[in-house]
Amino acid sequence: MAKVFLEPIGGPRERFLREDEWRERRGALERLNAELRSKREGVRAGWGPKYQARVREKGKLPTWERLDRLRDSDSPILPIGTLVNHAETFGEEGRTSPGAGVVTAFVRVHGRWVVAIANDNAVASGSWWPRTPEKIQRAQEAALRLRLPVVYLVDSSGLFLPEQSRTFPGRTGAGGIFRSNAILSAAGVPQIAGVHGDCIAGGGYMPIISDVVYMTEQAYMVIAGAALVKGGKSQKITSLSIGGPDVHVHGSRCADHRVPDDDVLVDRVRAEVAKLPSPAWDYYRYGAEPAPPLYPPEELDGLFPADHRMGYDMRQVLARIVDHSLFWEVLPGAGPEMICGVGRVGGLYAGFVANHPLLTDDPVHRGAKRPGGILYREGIAKVSQFSRACNDDGIPIVWLQDISGFDIGPEAERQGLLGYGSSLIYTNSTNDVPMFTVLLRKASGAGYYALAGLPYLPVLQLATPLTRLAVMEGKTLAIGAFNARLDDNFHVVAATPEEAAEIRRGMETVEARIQREMDPVLAASRMDVDEIVCPGELRLWIESAIAMAYQSIGYRRVKNPRIWSLHDIAALAG
Repeated sequence: MAKVFLEPIGGPRERFLREDEWRERRGALERLNAELRSKREGVRAGWGPKYQARVREKGKLPTWERLDRLRDSDSPILPIGTLVNHAETFGEEGRTSPGAGVVTAFVRVHGRWVVAIANDNAVASGSWWPRTPEKIQRAQEAALRLRLPVVYLVDSSGLFLPEQSRTFPGRTGAGGIFRSNAILSAAGVPQIAGVHGDCIAGGGYMPIISDVVYMTEQAYMVIAGAALVKGGKSQKITSLSIGGPDVHVHGSRCADHRVPDDDVLVDRVRAEVAKLPSPAWDYYRYGAEPAPPLYPPEELDGLFPADHRMGYDMRQVLARIVDHSLFWEVLPGAGPEMICGVGRVGGLYAGFVANHPLLTDDPVHRGAKRPGGILYREGIAKVSQFSRACNDDGIPIVWLQDISGFDIGPEAERQGLLGYGSSLIYTNSTNDVPMFTVLLRKASGAGYYALAGLPYLPVLQLATPLTRLAVMEGKTLAIGAFNARLDDNFHVVAATPEEAAEIRRGMETVEARIQREMDPVLAASRMDVDEIVCPGELRLWIESAIAMAYQSIGYRRVKNPRIWSLHDIAALAG
């Protein structure tokens, strides 16, 4: 009978990192973490105290307080898309839309993870901005992939009309939300909606397909608000009179229950979630109990060198993520620049694929070393086989990226890296198992794609304040862009000193622009990553993600560990 043997990994920080170096790294990252926390707080504040006060004057709870009441007291709020639209302005007045005016987050309710989607009523009365529909659909996609219940807390005055051309049409326009509602319903994913106030046009459609709909006494759902009806039909009415609970709970039956206020509504929504099946975690732990890593996850805030060119021991990172710091590494002798293996997180099995960004032995040139963080033939083949086996066995995969790209040059081409890379891309494109990607530092070139970057549909892609997401570094890209003006040694070729100086200025401008565009906050604002997290928070996020992957049953294959394909690979490798 095959059995999973997990072995100790990593060690105490003091054994591999000097105290002064540890303090330097931690200090540099803490400055970035502090900036990140400040940006998070800014999003949570919405448009500021004045708008929070307006919400309270209407007898309603601000959106974040609704989420606090929705979640279990011991549950974190794990938001996704916090920095969407960060630093962007819209309309002639140059308005901001913190978080795109909507909060999407994972929270536990009566011990079950749910996806919460809540309009931010302190940002233009919950209006939909450019990227608001896309952000909502991204959360709905995660719920569909993991079969997690969805809770909608609706309080939206509809599209921010000055920017309707960027919100209404297109594949990810507002209509995509309602399509996702329907797809979730068809897949049997529970959807529960609470309507707290304004629910106009698209906001009115969003809750309708839900299984249960609650309305407060001041809530209304309308295809068109009173102002538009007055203009079109010259009728003197209010939105509440044409679409309030009197109409939709007792007349149209578009809603199920009416409640007096926000507090009661959220409590009733919680009660609905409590009726759902309990999570399957204990079943899939196979007798194990959740346990923290042997080494503190908070130490991850000081393990990464700020200089992306410096390496570190990825096994020490894994030792601060997996339970008991125990890990089964698969095929450790092949492609040592890549680490593949299995550990428990929260008592549940997870597969890990990680770059090992230290120098490793060159298998071709005896005695030589080659840099880690690059994909070579053996490592690509190992990762492909491991990814296929995890998919076959039903083991969720966590990808820890610190990748510079694929190996290049004549030898790489002779070895057929294009073919091996295509095999890996095919594997990750066709996997059904939940995959979660973390961009630790570098996420460059085709290596970013091959290791399950966002185009390959991981359920969740996280970045850190150290992440640099781009095809290549700024200096390298500048050389490529000006290649026709350089000689074989990359020296500027020019007829005059003035022309040479102009070329150098152009290269410096390109390099500076690329460096700015590699900022993870910019990536988050454009939805190129789902969330930026502090490295010390990674254990919490990964533990939560793996729990979500095992919460529901019957929608994907999960083999018992005795019959994993991974055992066959390990046996054949000797």
